[in-house]
Amino acid sequence: MGDTIGSLKEVREILGTLPGPDDEVAAKATEREGQLTKPPGALARLEELSEWMCRWQGNHPPRLERPRVAVFAGNHGVAAQGVSAFPPEVTAQMVGNFRAGGAAINQLCKTFDAELQVYEMGLEEPTADFSQGPAMGDAECANAMAYGMLAVQDGIDVICLGEMGIANTTSASALCLAMFGGEASDWTGPGTGVRGDALDNKTRIVAESVALHTEAKDDPLEIMRRLGGRELAAITGAVIAARMGRVPVLLDGYATTAAAAILHRIDPQLIDHCVVAHCSAEPGHIRLCQAIGKEPLLNLGMRLGEASGAALALGLLRAAVNCHMGMATFAEAGVSDKE
Repeated sequence: MGDTIGSLKEVREILGTLPGPDDEVAAKATEREGQLTKPPGALARLEELSEWMCRWQGNHPPRLERPRVAVFAGNHGVAAQGVSAFPPEVTAQMVGNFRAGGAAINQLCKTFDAELQVYEMGLEEPTADFSQGPAMGDAECANAMAYGMLAVQDGIDVICLGEMGIANTTSASALCLAMFGGEASDWTGPGTGVRGDALDNKTRIVAESVALHTEAKDDPLEIMRRLGGRELAAITGAVIAARMGRVPVLLDGYATTAAAAILHRIDPQLIDHCVVAHCSAEPGHIRLCQAIGKEPLLNLGMRLGEASGAALALGLLRAAVNCHMGMATFAEAGVSDKE
């Protein structure tokens, strides 16, 4: 699927072919939960997670044998406007750190027994500066989505999506402002650490950029093309491919959730197979989660990116699956059920 897409028109056509949930399988999970040695609903979101996995995997029991963490890395032309505390070369340097095993995401993948894949998105050639014109051409954006689709391969049980890209919180802020409205200050935060006048500049760039591309406000894929980045478009593509392949998705922080929100803006059901793993400290993220009707699993004040929050939430998925399948039923344990 991923290597045959050359235009956003083709992406739109794919969106009409995606499978829905398997409610019959989910009902089996719900039935089992009701038989386990606990009061109904006592494990709360853990019960919901096991049912969610069954619904979107189309399988009971839920599987968590091969989770993948996919980190997409890209550079943004808008970085030239002084919107980040770090220079663009840090993106490539961090990719090197990922490959050497020295980043936080490497340690989290080891902790939760997840495979890490890092995808570079033309780091030597940033997208165009979207404060001056569209970030990407139609084919460029579609190709980035297609590349992201390749991260979803047969045999993967769950995919954790994240990003690395200097200035991509500026892009995320612009995407959210264009999609959901409000003021630029509602969506723009410190990112890698800009404060004071630098944050004011970042907020101004977001506002002016969205105003420049206002004609795209009713077309979410066009919003991505104009205000997004290659790594964010790739995440959108990965979410699409995960739906096609019946792979549940854990979304990381602000930028990753913004990339998925493009699909929500087209049809909210397009991201029903996604769960937001954690609430980033980036102030726009909680507003975004509310806009798309998603309650994050964790709220630890993290703001690192690189799929760190999504990988951490794998621990909750493992707990959900192990409780769902490992607990005894009332009958098996010889425990009296409620009357």
